[in-house]
Amino acid sequence: MGTVQATRRGLASLIRVTNPLAAGSLAGKHALVTGSSRGIGADTARYLAAAGAEVWINYRSKAPRAEKLVAEIEAAGGTAHALGADLTDEASVAALVTAVLRVTPSLDILVLNASGGMESDRGEDYAMKLNRDAQVSFLQALRPLVAEAKGRVVFVTSHQAHFIRTTPTMPEYEPVARSKRAGEDALRELIPSLEGQGIDFVVVSGDMIEGTITATLLERANPGAIASRRESAGKLYNVSEFAAEVARAAIEPIPADHTRLIGDTSSFGEA
Repeated sequence: MGTVQATRRGLASLIRVTNPLAAGSLAGKHALVTGSSRGIGADTARYLAAAGAEVWINYRSKAPRAEKLVAEIEAAGGTAHALGADLTDEASVAALVTAVLRVTPSLDILVLNASGGMESDRGEDYAMKLNRDAQVSFLQALRPLVAEAKGRVVFVTSHQAHFIRTTPTMPEYEPVARSKRAGEDALRELIPSLEGQGIDFVVVSGDMIEGTITATLLERANPGAIASRRESAGKLYNVSEFAAEVARAAIEPIPADHTRLIGDTSSFGEA
């Protein structure tokens, strides 16, 4: 008993804010979080691991950062793996699926957190390739494993993307917002067939998140943007706070519209 309690205390030390998931509640479960070597994805992985899930940390190119997170989780008594894969590359994704299958035939939780499009060196169509096309193809590649577990898919997005049809966003972010919304729409089209396999699907949308790379890039392109949005919204979630909401979405009942809106939405129109 002492060893179990010590392990739980160690896992709890990974959490930046109160974990919405009870200790041990995900014992025996398997989870994969895309884009999880840092930021929201990393903290989401920490919450899931602290609740007992075996977690896969997906990264595109930052292996040392992902391996450091794995070591952190394992040192606290959890189980984690680092899996490099470029979601826009079919062969890379296939290798990831093979690696997961070496450990388990099923995934209880798949968090689609990876996104991008503000990079200056990835090509004009990169935002749509990553935020729409890759989200769908990655889910389809892992779909048999999620179906095996009768699991859940969580798609992470922003209010600026979710509401882009009715509420303009900053020009610097618009290509990302439109591609993220296109990805959300494409995934929503799959809901009937996912439900037919016993797979839950939910979208988690948040306002600008302080401390993310996206917020940093937006501030660099448009100084004062974050402070302005904070004043308008009254509060912006930080990385750990929003990641806690993503983790909660992995276990709580699915809303009728498959959408969890986090933070203020009063300045946005209909989605």
